[in-house]
Order: sequence, then structure tokens, then C-alpha cells
Amino acid sequence: MKNTFVALLLLGSISSCNILFPPDSQGELMGVRSKKKQFYPEKPHGMVEIPGGSFIMGSSDEDLVDAQNDPTKTVTVRSFYMDDTEISNAEYRAFVEWVKDSIVRTQLAVAAVEEAGYDFPTDKELDQDGILQYFPKFENEEEKTGAYEEYLDEYSFGSNVLDNWLSTYQAPDSVFHYHLPLNKDVDIIWDRDDYPDPLYAMIIEDSIYLPEEEWFNGEPTTNKKIFKYRFSYFDAVSAIKNPDTPRSKFWEYEVVEVYPDTTVWIKDFKYSYNEPVHNNYFWHKAYADYPVVGITWAQATAFAHWRTKMRNDYLRNRKKKDIVPPFRLPTEVEWEYAARGGLESAIYPWGGPYLVDDRGEFLANFKPKRGDYAADCVLYTAEVYSFPPNDYGLYNMSGNVAEWTETPYYDEAYEFAYFVNPKLVNSESKRRVVRGGSWKDVSYFLKVATRDYEYADSARSYIGFRTVRDFVGNTDIR
Repeated sequence: MKNTFVALLLLGSISSCNILFPPDSQGELMGVRSKKKQFYPEKPHGMVEIPGGSFIMGSSDEDLVDAQNDPTKTVTVRSFYMDDTEISNAEYRAFVEWVKDSIVRTQLAVAAVEEAGYDFPTDKELDQDGILQYFPKFENEEEKTGAYEEYLDEYSFGSNVLDNWLSTYQAPDSVFHYHLPLNKDVDIIWDRDDYPDPLYAMIIEDSIYLPEEEWFNGEPTTNKKIFKYRFSYFDAVSAIKNPDTPRSKFWEYEVVEVYPDTTVWIKDFKYSYNEPVHNNYFWHKAYADYPVVGITWAQATAFAHWRTKMRNDYLRNRKKKDIVPPFRLPTEVEWEYAARGGLESAIYPWGGPYLVDDRGEFLANFKPKRGDYAADCVLYTAEVYSFPPNDYGLYNMSGNVAEWTETPYYDEAYEFAYFVNPKLVNSESKRRVVRGGSWKDVSYFLKVATRDYEYADSARSYIGFRTVRDFVGNTDIR
């Protein structure tokens, strides 16, 4: 019996050698081989690479307002990617439209399941123009074959796919789950004259649109309150501190209403006529390339999560194994490092100390002189590619709109932050750092070292955001 055990152990060792020591390794340790000989970093669309390095963080000039919250300190930052512009209305609208589409299709899918009597419709029924064309794209269990499907069936993981799916569905006034197998091959019909059947009409009219007496300018108006995005994230810091606690305890779930608060154009300014921008700024194509505003910190975070999901879903559907790291808001230190554009002790992204170029033209969108908003040729926000970029290729790091960062705000943050990749963490903090100043701010807030904050649940007509993504692999350090 002992000899049999030794023989089996030896056989296992020989088998594993074929994996760890391929035939051409000559018995030398070669490491686990990948099908790809070399990894090439992917530069995300619309982003620039910010090479890692060290810089002097904090104000290099006099503390005129006596804030005493940004003393100079040398820190080192690893490489990362950053959006070359602020997130535009067109880009954020893609997020809103995706959420809207998913909510409508989810309601139509549930209605189709109920109409089919909780059973799979026939191909003939699915080809009709009624509500059944929005039936979820499940695989028919009778067609499933293979060991994995048999395993699921044996342990009742997939015995009732329709009931299992409906158990994850929640009412329209709550949250919709977007991992469902929705049928996106069929267009959603918005024209009342083309509704396929009364059940479809009921779902659109009663669940999606506001009552007719609340429509704006007589046009059907959707209920923006139901545009909610549900996402989760893993609290790795807490999990590391509590290694004996199951991982499942550290998943956090968030639900965010994604539609911007367009009323900020009126609420932020009393006794000011801003109705035209309130009515048109977010949705009209004339403002497509302008920075999105009226966004809370939570909405900016939700957008970053959605952007990650969209990219990784695309890669998974194409059987790509190298999914990308998450998009996120920049830390305060990353933002300042990127804003400086590699210039040491610069006051502004272009260096300074002047706010105009050699032709006398302003280098940013802000409130110049004594409140002459039009002096820089822009009254409110400007298009995201306006004004010259800094040496990293980043536009409007000063002015246009201030930008949310990931970092909670503390006056004394620079005193206790670490020297390498500083990051402060406090999910309970109500204040978040905003940087860069905006179209309504004086030049002091345009300085790359000026610190400011806003409450995370606030939305403003002068605050937007841009996202970053970690760099995977090695890069040149500057």
C-alpha cells in the first residue's frame, strides 16, 4: 500500500512537471508561460498617461487667505491614466440613457415573463410584435448540455431559471438589477402611435412617464427619479484588517439616482435669469461637448463604476482575459500632480504667474478682473477642449468647472498623509475635495495647490469631474 502511494505521488510529480517544466525547458525553472509573449498596456480612449514621479505638493507662494491647509511636502505618485478633458454632457448622457434603457427593458421583460405564464414562449410567439418580443434571452434549459449544466441541475442552482430571475427583480420605485439577460436586439418603441399592444402601453405610460399634467411644453416627460444605478464595491482595506471574516461581509452596495440636477442653474444664483441654461444645458445637442454639471460626488463615482463595467463587459463578451482596472475619481494628490504637468513649483497648469498669454488672451475660463465674466470670451462654461492644455495634454485643469476628487477633506491632511501615493480614506466624511476652480471663481481658486471642498451630496452648476485609471505594468518615471 505504501509503495502504491509513493508511485501515485511520483506520477503526480511527473504530470505536474509537464506544466511547470515544459519539454523545451531542459529541467530549468522557466516560470508559468503565457500565450502572449509580452504585455502591452492599453491606453484608454480619451485619456493620457501621467508618468509617475515625485513633486513638491502644496503652495509655493504666499498663503494670501491664511488657509494654512497646504504646506509644501515632497510626495511620490505612481503612473496612471487621466481623462484629457472633463466629462462632457454627451459622455454622461450615455450613462443616463443606458440606465434608462435598462430600466425600461427590465419592466418589459418582467411583463413578458408574466404574459408567457412563467414558461418559455415558442419561437413563433417570440417573433410577434407584442410584449413577448422583450422576453429575456435565457438559454432554454432543455437545450443545455455538458457537465457544468448537469452539476447546476443536480444541485438545483438552475432548476427554475424564470423564478430565480424574478426573485432578483424589484419594483420600479426601488432598484433594478442590470446583470439580467435582457433582450437588447429589439428597439424600444416611444411613439404612442406605434405601441405594439395595451400591456406595452401601460408599462411605458404608467411607469416611465410623468402624469400628462406634469409634462414640460406639452412633450412626454420621463420620470427622472426612477433612473437609478445600483453598484457594488469591495472594501479591501477593511477585509485586510479582518482576515478571519468572510469576504462576503465586505461588499458594499450603493444606489444612486443618475440624472443631473439641472435646477442648479437657478438654485445657485438668486435674482439671476438662468432659465435658458436650466432648460437646455444637459440635453440639447448645442451643449454636447460642454462639461456636465449638477453632479454629486456619488453620481460621479457611479459613472466611473459604469464606465468600468461597460469596458469589461465588452472584453468578456470577446473572451478577453485581461480585463481593465477600475475607472475612478482621482485622489487629491493625483489631481495636483497631473495639473502641474511636470512643472516644478508652478502656480498654474501653464506655469504662471500670469493669467494671459503673450497676446493678452486669458489662459482659462474664470472670473477675471473685477467680476467681468465675459472678459475671457466665455460667460458660463466653455467646451471641454477650450483653452490650451498643460504639458501632460490635460485641458481645463484650472477653470471651466471645479472637479470632484476621491479624497475626503481635512484641513490638516498634508500633515499626516503618507509620502508615497498618499490616500485618505473615510467613507463617512461629508466633505470631499474639489480642485481647479471654475467659471465663476476668482484666480485664487485656479492655482494648482489651492484646496477647496464641497459636501458630497451637493450638486453645483460649477462642479464637474474627470476620471482616472491605474497604469498596469512599468513605465518611465519622470
